Amino acid sequence: MLRFLVIFHTVLLLADVYSFFGLKRVFPSFSKKFAWGYWAVSFVFLFGLFGFFSLKRAGVVLPGGTLLFGGFVVLYLTKVTYGIWLLLGDSVKKGVGLFQKKEAEKDVPQSESRRDFVATTGLAVAGIPFGAMSFGILSGAHDYQVYRQRVVIPNLPKAFDGIRIGQLSDIHSGSFFNKQAVMGGVEMLNAERPDLVCFTGDLVNDRAEEVKEYFDVFEKVKADMGVYSVLGNHDYGMYVKWNSEAEKQKNFSELLEAHRRLGWDLLLDENRKLTVDGEQLALLGVENWGKGFIQRGNMKKALEGTEEIETKILLSHDPSHWDAEVRKLYSDVDLMLAGHTHGMQFGVKLGDSHWSPAEFRYKQWGGLYQEGKQQLYVNRGFGYIGFPGRVGMAPEITILELVRA
Repeated sequence: MLRFLVIFHTVLLLADVYSFFGLKRVFPSFSKKFAWGYWAVSFVFLFGLFGFFSLKRAGVVLPGGTLLFGGFVVLYLTKVTYGIWLLLGDSVKKGVGLFQKKEAEKDVPQSESRRDFVATTGLAVAGIPFGAMSFGILSGAHDYQVYRQRVVIPNLPKAFDGIRIGQLSDIHSGSFFNKQAVMGGVEMLNAERPDLVCFTGDLVNDRAEEVKEYFDVFEKVKADMGVYSVLGNHDYGMYVKWNSEAEKQKNFSELLEAHRRLGWDLLLDENRKLTVDGEQLALLGVENWGKGFIQRGNMKKALEGTEEIETKILLSHDPSHWDAEVRKLYSDVDLMLAGHTHGMQFGVKLGDSHWSPAEFRYKQWGGLYQEGKQQLYVNRGFGYIGFPGRVGMAPEITILELVRA
């Protein structure tokens, strides 16, 4: 870990140096005060980053820490972009050796003029991530969008034909910085009047106390047939340093209590039999099960007592569970609802096509997927973690309409 941090900060420092001299080429007469200010800001961010993660791991929450980290991401992504542009531009010129002899004979070398052009255009290039990431924080973080999806289930009981399921996932309450905007997202969900609501994990980043400020927001999530939830990998407090195992377990107990206080029916390798007009549908929920993450989910336990129910819907946080276990061993699960990926909080949407770098990590990262008779829907997340924003990957409120074939 230490080796990674040294390499990481070295790269950032090089980006700082290259960007500084690039700015000097564009603005050769800027004052010493500007130079001192530039380096003061850089070193505050570079060394402050160590402190930020150390305090976070120790459980100390800094006021405004989410936005401070967002500012760091915006600043250094901009500098790295600018530094790479300068490096490429100068490398090409040195490699080609354009007009070196002629330039040397002039009072103002042409190579210097060309480098200034590279430095100047680099500011415009670096402005792209600066603008996109800044907008992603100021607007994209809470630009909630309703995704409507029709799901055909051939063996769906007639009484459930047309039932509407609202899905939320990956709230990450410890990252929020605009409570009013979050309330607006909940109001959007309730305005859809789903028959039932399913939450597919990650209520917090690390600690149960993160959600306390948002009890009055998420307890307003209501549906006639109930609100059901499962846990995600972040809900187990695995990414923070605890003073003892007892403290960790206390936090986990408080997290479970938070679901109950919200009025959500938490499914821990359990099932609920939903009944309408004498017909039944089994709603299953497992603890987190993901490739490369904690694997606690017990499908056999969750299925107990549902053998006679033909239609089954599974809530499981991590979509990798679908290919790794559900499709291979549990063909009687008709539909699985998951989250986890966030669509990496970044994407590009052109028409009906939506691309995200998440696809390099997850085969199923957002939307509806089908293999044979089984289907999976992956919610792109309601909240955010790390970078406090979203670029081209709006926070999602899902409305699934189940229909018979």
